[in-house]
Amino acid sequence: MPARSAISLLPEDVRRELDKKLLQNAFSSYTELASWLREQGFEISRSTLHRYGQKFEQQLSNLKTVAEQIKAIGEVTHDDENLMGDALTRLAQEKLFRVLVEMDQVEDVSFPALVRAIADLNRSSVTVKKYQSEVRQKAKVAAEEVEKTVQREGLSPETAAAIRAQILGIVE
Repeated sequence: MPARSAISLLPEDVRRELDKKLLQNAFSSYTELASWLREQGFEISRSTLHRYGQKFEQQLSNLKTVAEQIKAIGEVTHDDENLMGDALTRLAQEKLFRVLVEMDQVEDVSFPALVRAIADLNRSSVTVKKYQSEVRQKAKVAAEEVEKTVQREGLSPETAAAIRAQILGIVE
């Protein structure tokens, strides 16, 4: 098993400040960053910082790409039924499953935290499904009321049915 990165051993506040400095320096000036860390009492080489910076920059790039894709998909689908949320939940579940399978190879994974994350995802999914069901039911009731009202006001049954179908088409 590979040794833990010296950067992962930094105190959280120092690592956050390092991340800020990496962003401010556009992922450059690693020699200066190594000097800054030395002043803070941490001996981390320029090459270790460079590896960390490359990984951090790649993660940011991946996040940016995902955000752009989510935005594009949302614009196309209008996400009326939380399709994006469902997809993200499935993606997170798949990643958690992979971590569980490879857990004996990973040192710093907390099993209780992993189980909690899975439970939270499942609870979230159930809550969304329940909400979607409630919205569908309310739309059906509203559509029926609208249909009765428009018929009472003299619109044809065909017009009333078209209005009802349009209301239900929003959620079905």
